[in-house]
Amino acid sequence: MKKTPSTTPTIQVIERMFALLDVLSSREGAISLKEISEKTGLHPSTTHRILNDLALGRFVDRPESGSYRLGLRLLELGNLVKDRLNVRDAALPAMRELHKLTQQTVNLSVRQGDEIVYVERAYSERSGMQVVRAIGGRAPLHLTSVGKLFLAFDEPLRVRQYATRTGLAGQTKNSLTQLPNLERELSKCRQYGVARDNEELELGVRCMAAGIYDDQSRLVAGLSISAPADRLNEEWLPRLQATAKEISVALGHRG
Repeated sequence: MKKTPSTTPTIQVIERMFALLDVLSSREGAISLKEISEKTGLHPSTTHRILNDLALGRFVDRPESGSYRLGLRLLELGNLVKDRLNVRDAALPAMRELHKLTQQTVNLSVRQGDEIVYVERAYSERSGMQVVRAIGGRAPLHLTSVGKLFLAFDEPLRVRQYATRTGLAGQTKNSLTQLPNLERELSKCRQYGVARDNEELELGVRCMAAGIYDDQSRLVAGLSISAPADRLNEEWLPRLQATAKEISVALGHRG
């Protein structure tokens, strides 16, 4: 029988250190030794000893005698973790699980200028749909579900400027080639937090997309399911949103 890993540290002093850091993180300013001791339930002398050791490593600062706050070393380490986070690496395992559930193509896309770039894909030949947008492929923002998410986050003026630059060229009879129609679609994206491509980029293919956000709540990528038009199942939408949220959390998003 596989043993479930414990969520409690096995070394008592580390458990106490975690508790102290949690208390310090709950306040923006410095906290007195007395208050920290009361909140953690640790004896003042124990609290003082551990905090002093943390201060040696710059994990804790002492702005004045008897008070403590989180130290800059945590910021330095946090920035290192952030720099090493990669959207593709964070997304790929979750994308594969979503593909197993739907048996349809799952795409990860990012914005570059006026286009969406496909940076990763989970799919199989059994999906019944020819994959015409390979990794590295590009498509106009207004013709794709993920592209609409990015446009929905833009200011109205920037959307109008995009329409002027691109002319809102279409590729199928369903393409949104008129600005008022696109603006109504973007309003729905903002309202529901998801976007759709209704055979607007390619006839016979429909998509649904949810956004992926970083630790600053910025939209950094989009996750989409592409399927033959008659197979796209609305029941997949909650799972798609949950998967996008899972990836966002991995990138530090806490919204």
